[in-house]
Amino acid sequence: MDRALRGIRIIGLTHVLAGSTTTMLLADLGAEVIHIEPPPGDDAREFGPYAGKVDKNHSAYFASLNRNKKSLVLDLKQEKGKEILRQLIRVSDVIVDNFRPDTMQKLGFSWDKVQAINPAVIYASISGFGRDTPPEYASRPAYDIVAQAYSGLMSITGPEDGAPCRVGASVGDIFAGHQAAIGILAALIYRTKTGRGQFYDGSMVDGLFSLLENAVVQYTVGRKIPRSLGSAHPNIAPFQSLRTKDNWIAIAIGNDKLWTEFCTVIGREDLSQNPKFKTNQLRASNRKDLLEILENETVKRTTRDWSQIFDREAIAYSPINDIRQICEDPCIRHRKMLVEIDQPQMGRIKIAGSPLHLSATPGEVYAPAPLMGEHSIEILKNLLKYSTTEIIELAEAGVINR
Repeated sequence: MDRALRGIRIIGLTHVLAGSTTTMLLADLGAEVIHIEPPPGDDAREFGPYAGKVDKNHSAYFASLNRNKKSLVLDLKQEKGKEILRQLIRVSDVIVDNFRPDTMQKLGFSWDKVQAINPAVIYASISGFGRDTPPEYASRPAYDIVAQAYSGLMSITGPEDGAPCRVGASVGDIFAGHQAAIGILAALIYRTKTGRGQFYDGSMVDGLFSLLENAVVQYTVGRKIPRSLGSAHPNIAPFQSLRTKDNWIAIAIGNDKLWTEFCTVIGREDLSQNPKFKTNQLRASNRKDLLEILENETVKRTTRDWSQIFDREAIAYSPINDIRQICEDPCIRHRKMLVEIDQPQMGRIKIAGSPLHLSATPGEVYAPAPLMGEHSIEILKNLLKYSTTEIIELAEAGVINR
């Protein structure tokens, strides 16, 4: 099967999650990704769980993010390491980094310097607050929880009247990574028209702020400051999780017609005519009273019972799956969203597959994650035409791994 980005070469100056998500998505689509690691290795190699030994080549976390890539260990603090990077820039299409904004500039690889090396290159940088930002934000460290907190997302996440909660997945990093991939693809199309590269300035905070859809207009138009409502939607009801006899179930009743149908299905036709609940606006205003009434009904049956009923009656619902349940789910299996790979030194492991389901050139996992520095010699010898003697000298100087 052909791959959409075959022939595109990407330099990944990335670590852990945000930038590595970007390059993972593009590698899934067939781009050649050279993942450049410092001599100690990508920090992600230190994160568990581990398969077998606890060392840098046994991190399942690293393996899940770096499938389909090559690894080059390169010490960019040494001039010879910088020269290798310059040579790679000349023969590459895209550079991705997720360091603090001033890191690459200090190393001598600011956008203007990179553009001078290769005017056609696309340079994507992801940071907490972006490159073009007030000076006091430029060097602020930003991990996922910092971005979630700063963006406002945590203020609307968590139980009603409870403490603010971080979203369970690292959405600050991951969403920024997805947005950078979109920006890079747009820049590649633009380059086919103009021959010119460009700079992508990604911000974790920007990404999460753009997710706040309803919350932003609640404040800017409705003049209300939204707060956390647990699983409930601020403007649609019922649109949340409800207790069952043995667990929980999520329901989504998106309009008044569906509300009438739902009331019939649960045997409470009277609720659709109740003056407090006749319209969505009324239901949202009287959410607490409605929730109490509905849970008095849903706790009478198990989640499995309700699932069978709602399936039959085409009600929008879902059980609250845990990770074991979703990993064993037939839909996930059918859509190849959990795939097995033969990971060197780890054996066969299962990781999340690619969500990029194109009909002719789908994203796919076609190669395992690289061992640390696995492709250093290959890249220097075959791509940059270094001699064996030169490679040995670089290894002895610690510029690349031995």
